[in-house]
Amino acid sequence: MRTIRSLILVFFVFAAAGIAFAEEPSHAFVGVKVCSMCHKKDEQGRQYPIWQESPHAKAFETLGTPEAKKIGEERGIADPQQSGECLQCHSTAYWFGTEKVTEKVPVEEGVSCESCHGPGKDYMKKSVMENKEMAVAAGLIIPNEQTCVKCHNENSPNYKSFDFAEFWPKIEHPIPE
Repeated sequence: MRTIRSLILVFFVFAAAGIAFAEEPSHAFVGVKVCSMCHKKDEQGRQYPIWQESPHAKAFETLGTPEAKKIGEERGIADPQQSGECLQCHSTAYWFGTEKVTEKVPVEEGVSCESCHGPGKDYMKKSVMENKEMAVAAGLIIPNEQTCVKCHNENSPNYKSFDFAEFWPKIEHPIPE
């Protein structure tokens, strides 16, 4: 009985401290290389090249900078590139939690397609992607402000005001009509 009380106490201590537990994704990840096969062409909107030039693609790399290491040190984190606390928002492989949830996505990939659009295994086929309703039913997330503020929020150690209307055009990558 004492052990159960101790376990319950430990759970509540971690929960109260704001330790994030990884949400188990309901679909499987495929990784940016699979997404890029269709999403790099001009007629498709060049989403992959646009992502490659974005800060999201370099999110993991930023954790290796002197600034990130200093912030990590201040927070008791020896290596930000190894810390789930940092990787939950700097790598798709952590899917907004402190534990890695997939081996299909290299940690070094940074914040890639599936961070914002959801794990793609069930909606990646062309026949599914051509039907938005079907793609959404298969796990496709249409990103909005709520998607972004999972990471762009006051919990980030170097948070600056986040205005969705201002930042969205900087990363937008629609499929041409």
